[in-house]
Amino acid sequence: MRFEFATATQIVFGAGTRAEVGKLVRPWGRRALIVTGQSTDRAEPLRETLRAAGVTAECFPVAGEPTVADIQRGVARAREFGAEMLLGFGGGGAIDAAKAIAGLLTNPGDPLDYLEVVGAGKPLTCPTLPWMAIPTTAGTGAEVTRNAVLSVPEHNVKVSLRSPHLLARIALVDPELTLDLPPALTASTGFDALTQLLEAYVCSRTNPMTDALCAGGLPRAASALPRAFRDGHDLAARTDMALASLWSGIALANAGLGAVHGFAGAIGGRFSAPHGAVCAALLAPVMAANLRALRERAPQHPSLARYADVARWLTGRAEATADDGVVWVAAQHAAMALPKLAALGVAAADFPEVVAQAQQASSMKANPVVLTADELAAVLAVA
Repeated sequence: MRFEFATATQIVFGAGTRAEVGKLVRPWGRRALIVTGQSTDRAEPLRETLRAAGVTAECFPVAGEPTVADIQRGVARAREFGAEMLLGFGGGGAIDAAKAIAGLLTNPGDPLDYLEVVGAGKPLTCPTLPWMAIPTTAGTGAEVTRNAVLSVPEHNVKVSLRSPHLLARIALVDPELTLDLPPALTASTGFDALTQLLEAYVCSRTNPMTDALCAGGLPRAASALPRAFRDGHDLAARTDMALASLWSGIALANAGLGAVHGFAGAIGGRFSAPHGAVCAALLAPVMAANLRALRERAPQHPSLARYADVARWLTGRAEATADDGVVWVAAQHAAMALPKLAALGVAAADFPEVVAQAQQASSMKANPVVLTADELAAVLAVA
């Protein structure tokens, strides 16, 4: 047995921990650039906390999922401001933007020099500027991943800037920051965490460390997500979802994902569809397709038993079968009124190009079984 495991240098988790940000980053310097989502208003209390610790902070907003152009602008703004550190404060997009900006500030060149698939894929050789991740959603786990997902509109794809250097110096997870998430966003981001835990558990690159996180995270998310959806101020549910999201990020970074995320990168690059909603629409159909393919072509494959584990964790029933897990996921998708792919703009005419792009995605390579183009198109047709 051989595997590797890496995560953020320090993880700080708990309700109210956002009050500790100032003392945590104070050793890094006096000037911080806070990368936020489209609105910077929510970051004002964070700026006050930093100011009280003697750290001057400015905000750099990124609307939606970050593009290569956003990163270029962020690097220029950080240099102009004289930033000595970065803080990613927001959802996965803001955090990925912060880590990419931190990496490009210390590694010369353009983002395309380092991007996978559409870029030169050069390695980042220098450590990043110190940076902290502070998620305000519970879904992406971006605070503990080593890749920044960037949109490249001219190629209609989303691809990763990837390096161990991109791991956050500190990941601070305060579940109270998620208490005001609306139900639709709670559902879509929560399904992202659920998908990441599930795909990391059944993928072809599992290891005992990530198995333990997925085994703890899946039943926690299955119980907490419906509760957080119904009552956004249920702090216990929000805390469980924040923990499940954190564990999902660690798991995907150290094991892998699968066809859901292989599709999500291709779809996200072509359509302005929220990543979590895309994952939610695809999860049950991909589970069903994988189960059919495994039973037909690899009936002794260990992932079949793992899908049965997943079903027991999701349903809470010891006698649940792998197919019961598919039914549970589909029922939750419907109960939370999440959209199907057609409502997100994906039409049948788009299937061939989406399938072709998805087959090249790094996430697809860790799917437990190789799905044919026809099988992948069939997933899109029902998702």
